[in-house]
Amino acid sequence: MRKDRSHFLQTAFVIGTVLLTALVYIYSPRQAPDLDHLLPLAEAYDARILRDRYGVPHIFGSTDPDAAFGLAYAHSEDDFKTIQEVFLAARGDLAAVYGPDAAPVDFLVRLLRIWDVVEARYESDLAPETRALLDGYADGVNLYAAMHPEAVLSAALFPLSGRDLVAASVQRSPLFFGLDNTLNALFADSRPSEISSGPTGWRAPYPRVYESAGGDYGSNVFALGPVRTTDDSTFLAVNSHQPWEGPVAWYEAHVRSEAGWDMAGALFPGAPVIIHGHNRHLGWGFAVNSPDLTDVYVLAIDPENEYRYRLDGEWRDLEVRRLPIRVRLAGNLVISVEQEFLWSEHGPVVRRPHGTYAIRFAGFGRVDIFEQLYRMNRAEDFESWQSAMRDGALPMFNVGYADADGNIYYLYNGLIPLRPEGWDWSLFLPGDRSDLIWSETLPFEELPQVFNPQSGYIQNANSSPFQTTAGFNPDPAAYSPTLGIETDMSNRALRLRALLGGDELLSFEDFIAVKWDMRYDPASDVAAYVTQLSQGTFDRPELAEAQRILSSWDLQANPENPAASIGMLTLYYLNENHPPISASNLAQGLSVPDEVLAASFAQAADHLLTHFGRLDVPWGRVNRLVRGNQSLGVGGGPDLVHAVYGDFYISGRLRGVAGDGVVYLVAWRPDGTVESWSVHQYGSATLDEDSPHFGDQADLFVNRQLKPVWLDEADILSNLERAYRPGE
Repeated sequence: MRKDRSHFLQTAFVIGTVLLTALVYIYSPRQAPDLDHLLPLAEAYDARILRDRYGVPHIFGSTDPDAAFGLAYAHSEDDFKTIQEVFLAARGDLAAVYGPDAAPVDFLVRLLRIWDVVEARYESDLAPETRALLDGYADGVNLYAAMHPEAVLSAALFPLSGRDLVAASVQRSPLFFGLDNTLNALFADSRPSEISSGPTGWRAPYPRVYESAGGDYGSNVFALGPVRTTDDSTFLAVNSHQPWEGPVAWYEAHVRSEAGWDMAGALFPGAPVIIHGHNRHLGWGFAVNSPDLTDVYVLAIDPENEYRYRLDGEWRDLEVRRLPIRVRLAGNLVISVEQEFLWSEHGPVVRRPHGTYAIRFAGFGRVDIFEQLYRMNRAEDFESWQSAMRDGALPMFNVGYADADGNIYYLYNGLIPLRPEGWDWSLFLPGDRSDLIWSETLPFEELPQVFNPQSGYIQNANSSPFQTTAGFNPDPAAYSPTLGIETDMSNRALRLRALLGGDELLSFEDFIAVKWDMRYDPASDVAAYVTQLSQGTFDRPELAEAQRILSSWDLQANPENPAASIGMLTLYYLNENHPPISASNLAQGLSVPDEVLAASFAQAADHLLTHFGRLDVPWGRVNRLVRGNQSLGVGGGPDLVHAVYGDFYISGRLRGVAGDGVVYLVAWRPDGTVESWSVHQYGSATLDEDSPHFGDQADLFVNRQLKPVWLDEADILSNLERAYRPGE
C-alpha cells in the first residue's frame, strides 16, 4: 500500500508539473521577436519620406523598388497591424494569432490552393522589374518590423517576400466578386439553389440567388471631357466607397521615383502601388460591377466511394489533401488541426450533408494583378494604359478614365466566362458534364465600353454599363444573359446622369458640387417609398405627424435637414426588415409589401421619439462621423453620391462605417498641367490614435471640403511637416 501510495504521489507530481508548465507557457507574456538581422535593409534602398502638413506621405526613391520600399515603411507607420493581418491571411496563418474565429480564412487559402498558384506562376508570369518592386515593398515592411518588434503579431511572418504580396492579391481579389458569399451559402442547412435542368430557358433572373457580389457599399466614378467644361479642361472624380477601417480601407499616398513613377491616389494595406488615382498624364477610378464570375456544380458522387465523382459517364478520383490549420486556443497555446481539402476537374470542392459541390471562378491561376496596376501607374497615354487593362488579371470592376489629352473612357472590365447558351447559369449546374466546364472569357474588345462620347461625360455608380452616358451606349442586346451583366440603376447613377447629362458647361467648382450631391432621384425607389408612405393612413397621432414631415421631405440628406431623419431611418429599418434589399442599391425590381414599409416607418418614428424626443430632428444630429474623441454631424447616406453608410450607435445615433473614403477630384488644364484635390474621411494615420493625423481631416470631410494634392517637391517642402529616411 505504501508503495502504491508513493507511485501515485510521483505520478501526481509529474502530471502537476506538466500542467503547471503548460499554464506558465500559455499565460506567460509574449516576448518580442529578435529581427535585428533585418535592420541592414535600411541601407539597401534609397528612399525619402516627406510628410506634408496633413501627414500624407510623399515617397521619393531613386528607383521604383526604392519608392515601393519607402511606401511600405510609411504605410506601416500608420497601419502596421492591418498590414500584418493582410499577410497572415494570405499565408493561411490568421487563426494562429486570432483563434478559431479566423480559421475559415485559413481554410479558404488552402481550399483555393493560393500558394500552389503563387509558386507555379510567380517566376514565369511576372516581369523581373515587377518582382523587384514587390520585394522592395516587402522589405519596407520587414524593416519596420525589425525596428518595432513589440508590434509584431507573429515572428513567423517575417521576413516577408514579394510572393506574400502576390498571395494576398490572389486571395483577396475573388472576395470582391462575392466568392466568400457563395461558399458561405453552401454551409447553410439546405441546398441554396436549384440545379439548372438544361437548355430550356431562364428560370431565375439575375442577381444570382446564392451569390451577393459587390457588398453593400458601392462606388462612384465620373468624368467630363473638354466639350463640357467652361475652360476646356478635363475632369475626373475618383470616389470608391469602402469600409472606413480594416484591410480594404483606403490609404492616401504619393509615390515618385527618378525612374519616372509619379502617382498619387489611394491603396489598400499590403498594396505596393497606387490602386486608383492619377499621375501627371492620366487617372482612373474603380467601381464594383457584378458580372457572373462564379459557378457552382453539383457533383454526382459514387455511392460506393465518396472520393469518386462522375464526369462524362466515367468515375473520376477527387484529388485529396489533408493539411493542418494552426489555431490559437489560449495565450500562447497553438494547436494544429488537420482538415481535408478536395479538388475536381471543375476546381475546389466542398462536401456538405445536402451535396458535394465544385466551384469555378474567374481569374483562377492569375498572379499579375499588381503587375497590371504597376503598368497603369507608369502609363503616360491612353494606349499604354489601355494595354495594361487589356492584358491584366483584374477579374472585374467598372473603370472610369480621363487624361491630359482630353480623353474620357468607361470600361466594364471583367474576366467574364463564355458559357454554353441556354442553361440557366444563375442556378447551380450539373457537375457530370465536361462541356459545362468553361475556360474562355469574353475578349477585351467585346466588353461594354465608351470612348469620348459626344455627350462629353461618362459615369458609373455600380450600375448598368448600358446607361453610362447620353446618346451612344453599349447595346444590351449584344450581350448574352450567360454573362450576367447587370441592368439596374442605382440612385447614384440616376443622379449623376441628371447632373451631368445636360448641355451646360461645368466649371471645376460645379464638378466638385456634383460630388457632394445628397439627393435621391425622383425615379429612385426611395422616392417611390416616400410617395407610398405619404398616401398611407396611420391611426397613431405621432405617425400622422411623422407622415406630414416625411411628405415635406425634399429627398435631400443634408445635415441640417429636419425632414431627412424620418426618411433615412425608415430606409435603414427597411433594409433590416426586408432582405435582400440593399441599403446601397434598392433598384433590384423587388417590391416591398405595404405592411413591411409601414412597420419600418413606425420603427423610425419610435426611434426618433425615444432617443431625441421629437420627429423633426436635423439629420446631422443622427448621422455621425466618430473618430477618437470626435463626434461630428455628417450629411449623405446610403446610395447617395455623397455616400455615407452607418451602423446604429449609442444614444440612437448612426456611426459612419463606410462610404466616401479617399476622394480625388482632378482637373487637367488645357496646357496639360494637372490640378488635384482630395480628402480622407479620417486622416493619414489610419490606426495610430496618438498621431495628430488620426482624425485631422474629419472636419474637412463633414463640411465637404478638400485639401490640395501636392505633386512638386517645392510645394511639398512648402507644406512640410517632416522629412526622413526609412529606419531613421
